[in-house]
Amino acid sequence: MFRRQIEIIDKNQENLYNKEVVVVGAGGLGNVVVSEISCIGLKRIYLFDFDEIEIHNIHRQFNFSQNELSQKKCKVLSKKMQRCNTEIVAIDKKFETFDKRVDLIIDCSDNFEVRKKIDNYAKKEKIPWLYASVEGFMGQVCLFKDKGLDIFNLSSSHKVAGVLPAMVGIVGSIEAMIATKYLAELEVEFDKLYYIDFKEKLQIIGLEIE
Repeated sequence: MFRRQIEIIDKNQENLYNKEVVVVGAGGLGNVVVSEISCIGLKRIYLFDFDEIEIHNIHRQFNFSQNELSQKKCKVLSKKMQRCNTEIVAIDKKFETFDKRVDLIIDCSDNFEVRKKIDNYAKKEKIPWLYASVEGFMGQVCLFKDKGLDIFNLSSSHKVAGVLPAMVGIVGSIEAMIATKYLAELEVEFDKLYYIDFKEKLQIIGLEIE
């Protein structure tokens, strides 16, 4: 099943088989990330989201259709991603109810308050977590370990601008690639914030967080 992947990561494939992650959010980023890590060989993915599918979600949340309006996002997405041997557990509750030990927390939310809770939990449990956000033609991704959300000068009152499906795809794929490398125990860079800017020409800039 993983032959083409093993051609690249070789024996590191074995590192994936017992890894468990939690993905927080089954919206635009969650659709991309879960689609891309659900068949790499992980043991289990916990998928958190208590929201329901709405008509305005569908243009960027590509696993959902108009026939699934008002259904729980996490349940619909988890059912569709049961295509390999990875167990996907849908949890239609808030993240603060989570109390399990995992190898990585992946932020696919669009909510500052939720990210603060992820940051606090990750620090308490000493678990790395992947942050990602998309707004307009811009995106950000960071694998936090020693640093955290306090590097940003943001508040819960910040209003997110519109998003483009392809931009969500770019940022989500970068997030999924970093997750794959980390979980396979390949080299990754912690606490480095990547800015993705596609307003004119595509630029990806990595900044070390001090």
